[in-house]
Amino acid sequence: MDAVSLILADSRFPGGGHVHSGGLEEAVARRLIGGLADLPSFLIGRLRVAGELAAVFAAAAAHAAARGVHRGHWGLLDAEFDARTPSAAQREASRAQGRGTARAAKVAWPSRVLDDLLAITPRPHHPVVLGAVTGIAGGRPADAAAAAAYLAVSGPASAAVRLLGLDPLAVNGIVARLSGALDDVAARAATVAGLDPHDLPAPGAPALDLLAEAHVRHHKEEVRLFAS
Repeated sequence: MDAVSLILADSRFPGGGHVHSGGLEEAVARRLIGGLADLPSFLIGRLRVAGELAAVFAAAAAHAAARGVHRGHWGLLDAEFDARTPSAAQREASRAQGRGTARAAKVAWPSRVLDDLLAITPRPHHPVVLGAVTGIAGGRPADAAAAAAYLAVSGPASAAVRLLGLDPLAVNGIVARLSGALDDVAARAATVAGLDPHDLPAPGAPALDLLAEAHVRHHKEEVRLFAS
């Protein structure tokens, strides 16, 4: 990963990711996850579906930004990610994080490319703006994919520490052991970065969709720690 993708993947980057658990909070509420032993399977499952989807679109966006595509291409990329995200709750969470990332990126990496993207879609999906910013700053599609894949597991892992009171050292050990899988996801995403947006892969995760929708309903009835 280059320096820009490291910054974007840093939990201190003000993109708003800290308020999202990636479905972990609802899984804990339903007692699907109760401790450290349950966490690896959740994280690897999330990586292989939601993480892979995010990585694919981040890589495609980085590739597009480096080529200086026509602004209409950003609308197409954003629409194709939207179509691959059946859950309205997950679409909203992605756009919320995308908007936060875009606001910070406009200050850190001002660019006409970013202005074009935001003119077409003021609330872009997170992987699209994440990849675009990586490309604007000179990063490769693989760098953008790696950042997206890492965020797909680091957010829920951090949420698990807060929700279950887990040992943060042990949780970080679990994330570290996913490094090979993270590299594989990023490498696969980079190989399809130049495809037409219509032809990008579309991995799905019905269980995560259901958890996201349930979380929204319960969030309206009781105070939850995370927005999603």
